[in-house]
Amino acid sequence: MNGTRPYWSPYVAGVALGVTLLATYLLMGFGLGASGAFAQVAARLEGAVAPGRAQANPYLVGYLEAGRLWAQWIVVEMVGVLIGAVLGAWTAGRFAWRLEKGPRIGVGRRLAFAFVGGATVGFASRVAQGCTSGVALSGGAVLAPGAWAFLGCSWPAGSSPRGS
Repeated sequence: MNGTRPYWSPYVAGVALGVTLLATYLLMGFGLGASGAFAQVAARLEGAVAPGRAQANPYLVGYLEAGRLWAQWIVVEMVGVLIGAVLGAWTAGRFAWRLEKGPRIGVGRRLAFAFVGGATVGFASRVAQGCTSGVALSGGAVLAPGAWAFLGCSWPAGSSPRGS
């Protein structure tokens, strides 16, 4: 990749993430997360398409009664993440539209696997009432036992030779 800058040091990035997490707790009263934004948007979409069904769904009612979409901290946070990702990639010379795939898989199958995997993880994050960033970062920061149990299982599993 010509014109690219080296990646950040993981230590610098980790400190920056920690400071960001601290700032969100101090300024917003909430930690970092991601999946709640998608649940907010999905609830609003269903409320627009099928309002009666959305109001009858006890899971969605809480999202619909939470107020305006753009007043929800997690939605604004995810917009900031998207803008920051684009700006970061662009300023590092790494912004490009591409599809990462192996040599033995076609574009259609790769996109199908990505969609099914993403939908599965999205569903699981709602069942677990949070995604990995919410559980690991925000839960771990407030010393939640469930977060530390999750971290104690996910790090060894992700670090094992079979996990890669």
